[in-house]
This record gives sequence, structure tokens and C-alpha cells, in this order.
Amino acid sequence: MASQPQRLIVGGEVIDLIGEDLLQNILARLPAASFASAASVSGSWSLVCGRILSRPKLSSAISFNPSLQVAVEEVFNKVLSEPIRPHFAIASVGPSFSLQQAHKLVQWEITEDDNQGNNGNSSPYANRAIALTIGYMPGLKVIGVPLLQSNELHEGNLLEVCHKQQESRVSVIDEFVMDIMECSASISDSTSPTGIVMFADPESDMKPVLEKMDYAMSQETVIVGDGNGKFLYRGVYKKDITRSPCESFAAVALLFIKNREKIHGIGETQFHVTLSTGLSPIGPTYKAASVREIRDECYTWLTARREGSRENLDGQTILDHIYGEIGERIQYPAFYIGVIKRRKCSIGLDKARWITSCAFHEVLGGDEEYLYAGDSGIKTGDSFRFYHSDSNTALSSCSNISANLRCLKQDCNHANTHNLGLGAANCNKKEVFGGFIFSCCGRGESFFGQPNIDSSPFLENFPGVTLAGSFCGGEIGRGDLSLYGHESQDQGSIRCCLHVFSSVCLVMSYTPPLLEH
Repeated sequence: MASQPQRLIVGGEVIDLIGEDLLQNILARLPAASFASAASVSGSWSLVCGRILSRPKLSSAISFNPSLQVAVEEVFNKVLSEPIRPHFAIASVGPSFSLQQAHKLVQWEITEDDNQGNNGNSSPYANRAIALTIGYMPGLKVIGVPLLQSNELHEGNLLEVCHKQQESRVSVIDEFVMDIMECSASISDSTSPTGIVMFADPESDMKPVLEKMDYAMSQETVIVGDGNGKFLYRGVYKKDITRSPCESFAAVALLFIKNREKIHGIGETQFHVTLSTGLSPIGPTYKAASVREIRDECYTWLTARREGSRENLDGQTILDHIYGEIGERIQYPAFYIGVIKRRKCSIGLDKARWITSCAFHEVLGGDEEYLYAGDSGIKTGDSFRFYHSDSNTALSSCSNISANLRCLKQDCNHANTHNLGLGAANCNKKEVFGGFIFSCCGRGESFFGQPNIDSSPFLENFPGVTLAGSFCGGEIGRGDLSLYGHESQDQGSIRCCLHVFSSVCLVMSYTPPLLEH
């Protein structure tokens, strides 16, 4: 007579004992929804599911289907085809699709309009593409904190409102930074998160926001993102509930905060950032002699004099000199001025301290009176240099990124060899599990002359690892002016967090805890 299979009674239901290894093998093949249901069957099944998802995970998918409904279903089904418990979701939507409709179809946390997708450097298919990225980050809490602004404000007036508020109360930017610090302190033992991914509206000037964040946060905090893109955000932060109908989001910070109450057996997630610049300095250093801000139009008129000279130069004279230096080396360069700003900075009612930063302003033109630059915030006496887009500089910095990622890969291999020497299991390895890339919409095949330049350093060093990202109109990444090839030692103390013609790559690695013998 055949033996009967063993059975276990759980909650009044009969479950066959199929063996833990076989059970884990089966559960690991389930899609996310079925996996979530299996985890609630019993305590033992929940433990097995916990072992399957003991490490962080990033899942990303893209669809070029011309139907919005079908495209959403395709990316949704793909990212949830394996076990995962999403802690955050980010969707990038091509400009041919409605951002609002895509946001309604699925409850994304952040939906970004990849509105630079219709430029000449991107595939035409990107106009009707949707990319979805979801992440599971054990040991971290992921929370979105919004920067609010009144809908009655005109473009570029966020900084003006801050000036009006400073005498009477804390500015909106200060409140935003303090919200981040308060949120982090409530979850971890630090007021600075492990990492911040920013998304900002194109009508909001992020330069003063990023300067305050860089000033307030620990140098170990990674800050990356898109500083100029349309986005929608849905979260559960306190200001999402209390904001009035006349307020909208100027930006949102997705915080990755180390959880002081993480369960035993969870290792450490680390963020690493590399940046490839596509700007090259040209010409002498100038000093702003007279400055006139046109805040309603969000640009600046200025005259300047060369460093060491007292002669005021108009815009046309300055540009003629810069064009003469470039000659015919570059056919259609984009021009910017990198303005060195020494300003007092404080958060809330704290005592102000001096900081020095570099902000890039697009050169809009010049005539026999003024040089015209985008955005505001330039003052008389500020020094600046011209920069132009340069594919050779970009290629060289991409090579440096590849070298940095090789070092990270070797560091992971060295750590794993050390752990094996201590007798750790083979599954207990340090590894890179995902990455994000924020690349300027001006970079691409037409800029480099070949495709996939910005993504190749990551893909070559970590083949098969998930890489997500989007095109940007202003790339966020903490750094200093030494990234731009300056030889002076002082440039390392000049901060720069908002870049142009650059590519910022965020790499995420996980180090498991050493197993006890």
C-alpha cells in the first residue's frame, strides 16, 4: 500500500509538506502578485519568501507600443513578472503620450514626462515610449518629499518668493530642506538620507534649491536626478495631504533613508555616483560689471570686463572673442557661462556661512549693449568663464567613468574573495544590483557619432544588471568644479550640483552581513 504524503494543518487548511528547498524553488518563479499571496499563506511560507527577497532588487521595462493602454500593461506585467515588493515606482513617459492619463492608469509614485525625447539625439520611437522602474530596498525606507509652490506664481519666481519670505519667516526652500532632514531623522540616526533622487519642474529654478541641499546634507549623501522635466507625483507625505488647491509641486525628492529598525540579517545598500561632463572651458575669466535681471522673462542682461582689465565689454565684443578662439573646431556648439557665486547660506534660523558654488547659465546671445544669459541669480562682481559643448571632452570623461566602475567591480570581487576566505557562503556576495542614468538630451548618437556611449560603461562592467534612466534638460549630481578640467586646487572647494551636457550615473550595490559560524 502506497504511503500517504505528510500534511500540515494551517488555519484549518491542509498543505502538503513538499520540502523547503523545493518550495523556495517554486515560490521564486512566481510573479509578484502571486508571490505576495503566497507569503501570507503561513509563517513558514513567509520566512521562505523573506529569504527569496533578502537582497535589494531593481526591475525596469520599456514599451514602444503606440497604444498607451497596451504600453502601460506591457511594462507593468514585465516588471512584476518576478518576485518583488515595490518600495517605489518611477515612470518616464514619451511626449506623444498624455502624462496625466499614464499617471491615472497605474498608481505610479512618480511619473516623468521625457519631453526631451523629440530632439535629434534620441530615437523617434522615444516619443511614444513608456519606461517603468520599480525597486525593492530592504533596510531602507523610501519616501517622497515635495517642494510646494503657489500656482499663482509666474515662471522663475520661486527664488523671488524666498527673498520676500526671508525677513518674516523661513523660506519655502528652507522648509523643503528641513522637511527632508526631519523625515530622515525620524527614521534613521542621521538628518541626512543615504541618497536622494530629485525631479524638478522646468518652471522652477533648481540652482538655489540644490545649493541649500548641498550645504545642509552630509557629504556622504548622494543627490542625483532630473532638474528640468515635467512630472506628476503621488505620495503619502504630510504635505501631500495638507496642501491647498492653489499649490503645486515645484519638485519632489525621493529619499532613501537607512532604517534604524531594519530586521536582523539585512546588509548595507550603498550608492555610488559618477559624472561625465560634456562641457569644455574656453577663453579668459570675466567679471560681471553691470547686471540687470529680467525676472518675468527669467533671464539676465550683463556687461563684463576681462580679469585684470578695467574696460567694460558689451555682449557682441565678448562673443566675437569667444567665437574667434573656437574657430571652426566645433560646428554648432552650445554656449554657457559658468558663474562663480560666493554667497551666505543658512537653513532656517541658523547662523549663515559663506559658500562658493558654480552655476551654469545658457548664453542666449549678445549685442552692442549686453550679453544675455538664461536664469537669474548673477550679481555684479561675480566671475565667470565660457564653456562650450564638446564631444571629445564627453568621450574622455566617459572613459574615466568606465575606469571608476571597473574599480567598483574589482572592489566587489575583492570583498567576495575575502568573505569566501572566511568561510562565507557563495550566496553571501557583495554585488551591484542596479543603476540609474540621467543623461542630457543633447547627448546621443548625433553628438558622439556613435550610439550608447553614456550607457556602455555601466553595461560593460555589469552585464545583465538592470539599468534605468531618462533624458534630462539639467542633470543633478553633487560635485565640484574640478570635474570640468580646472587645474587650480581652489576649484575642488567650488561646489556644482546642476550640470548641462552631462551624464550622471547612480550605481547601487549591496553588501550582505557576514554569516556567523
